[in-house]
Amino acid sequence: MSALVLYVSLGVGLALVLAPGWLLARALGVRGLSATLAWSLTLLFGALAVTFALRASLAFTGALLLVAGAASLAAGVLRRPPTTAAPPGRWWSATGGAVLGVLLWRLAATVQGDGLFHLARIRKLAELDDLSLDAVSEFADGGLHPGYAFPLWHGLVALVARIAGEDPEQVVLHLPSLLAPLAVVLAYEAGWAVFRRGWAAGAVAGAQVALVGFAPGHGGSYPLLALPATSSTQLLVPAALALAFATLRAPSRRLLASSAAAAFALAVVHPTYALFLWLVFGGFLAVRVLWTREDLRAGSLTLAALVAPAALFLLWLVPVVTGTASVTPDDEERRRAFEQYAGQLDLRSEASYSLAAEVFTRRGAIAVAALLLLPLAALAARRRWAALVVGGSLAVFAVTLVPFLFTALSDLTSLSQSRRVAGFLPYAFALAGGLAVLSRFAGLLLVPAALAGGIALQIAVPGDFTYVLDEPGPAWVTWVAVAGGVVALAVGLLRRRPPFEAAAGLAATAFLLPVFVAGFWSWETEARDAPALPPALVEAVRERVPEGAVVFSDPDTSYLLAARAPVYIAVAPPAHVADTEDNRPYERVADARRFLRTGDLAIAQGYGTGFLLVDLDRTDRSFDLPELFRDERFVLYELPAGP
Repeated sequence: MSALVLYVSLGVGLALVLAPGWLLARALGVRGLSATLAWSLTLLFGALAVTFALRASLAFTGALLLVAGAASLAAGVLRRPPTTAAPPGRWWSATGGAVLGVLLWRLAATVQGDGLFHLARIRKLAELDDLSLDAVSEFADGGLHPGYAFPLWHGLVALVARIAGEDPEQVVLHLPSLLAPLAVVLAYEAGWAVFRRGWAAGAVAGAQVALVGFAPGHGGSYPLLALPATSSTQLLVPAALALAFATLRAPSRRLLASSAAAAFALAVVHPTYALFLWLVFGGFLAVRVLWTREDLRAGSLTLAALVAPAALFLLWLVPVVTGTASVTPDDEERRRAFEQYAGQLDLRSEASYSLAAEVFTRRGAIAVAALLLLPLAALAARRRWAALVVGGSLAVFAVTLVPFLFTALSDLTSLSQSRRVAGFLPYAFALAGGLAVLSRFAGLLLVPAALAGGIALQIAVPGDFTYVLDEPGPAWVTWVAVAGGVVALAVGLLRRRPPFEAAAGLAATAFLLPVFVAGFWSWETEARDAPALPPALVEAVRERVPEGAVVFSDPDTSYLLAARAPVYIAVAPPAHVADTEDNRPYERVADARRFLRTGDLAIAQGYGTGFLLVDLDRTDRSFDLPELFRDERFVLYELPAGP
């Protein structure tokens, strides 16, 4: 029963956080989950900005959202604007998403890796009363993280935790079960906006779920939907695409504003992904105009809506970004990045490198099939989906496979981010569109052929989802897609006959079936050794250490502690810290090592530390200080004030 209560409480909390955005979208006359999410996050941004400016608590943020929701309700009642049509069949996608969410529940295990970084920020937002942009950092004396300078998504998760009355860790673990249905519906809405075909929208949603959740096994990225990076690609990007293509087809101020809100929210939650979205949409628009001489005005307005508000936020972010070592890196930082991402790069020199072609095929059968089908878009050049597939793909290929472009992009955004642009290749749209073209020639024979092809590719190229790419897919598939995209660009100028699509929906289902079966076969929590702190220690810290106090410990223990208690730390693993002038992650690690070696309390006190947490597995040194907690491994001391 406790699981059911948690599920319902999280559902209520999420619904209440999204309600003001839903009311505002209805007041504007824009229906659909995409508009609801875009406006919900935009309103939350405003509420959080006021909260930070007044150094108030998250309860104040909730009150502001309540006022915004009431104002939107009143505006909707008074105006009663005509509404846009919602995509037909979306309730079927919502039902499938709900089933996916229930399946995800059993995969929730522990928060680890980057999740601890985000949990620490969510916990501070949920539990501290004096909030500011600096207050959610891991270090009391640190600076803003360039990727998460404004904690918009963290704020949403923290607000759900406050409304539901649940610990933030439980929310991070189980909120994905509530967000998964949203991800499926948003993918469906994006597919509908691009294709205007129910079967194609379903194929896009199905391909996206299979690609992200089933092909990797163990639920793929879906158990991480409560984290900003995953929520950006699976929720915000499809929402922005759906609204952008809806605007393209029927330009209006309300749709332009909604598209702008979606792009703005994406830029705040994950800034580099907004740049990548502009790249794909810009590539689409260029090919669309080249092929059909259509959509130039509407497309330009839509692109401006995607760029302008988000660009204002990125402009505010520039001072934070320029102080980060991974942006315009020096030789030492470059060598560190090359070593970390060695398997994903084609390295010519330290000043010339590109993304390895295998990165595009690493995602398995669906990715390989989508790349092989990509050139067929030329046979449907009158369709917007074809321009998206060819234009978006060629834009992504250009900035990743051309060395001087990829090097420049990496210097601008960091290598950690630039390599992710490969994930913005429109795989799901290429698969659905390619099958539509093939159905014109093969008819119903395409269905068994697609099933056989799906089985064969799943066996031959199941995908490599490890960090280092031990067994990626074949590189030649990527180069075939590149060459085919260039040829398609030329062929599309000559051939513009729309394809017959009768059997394509069944063929998409048949092709995806082997991937779903293989993914469901490994539908279990991935076995990992997850470090954890003793619950008694966490309880002691929460009871004996004041909120917002600084605790000094070794990097790994500090990282775990910040996620479990609303305290600041003095040091953390450099891989989980933005390398800025204020944060100085490597200098902090050196100080922690020097402390373990010498026991010099002045090192800890130099960080404004009031408490010292010692891991006895790392040092047997003891201190003549008041003990607040002790077990066989950890000792928590209270430090005297520094000189």
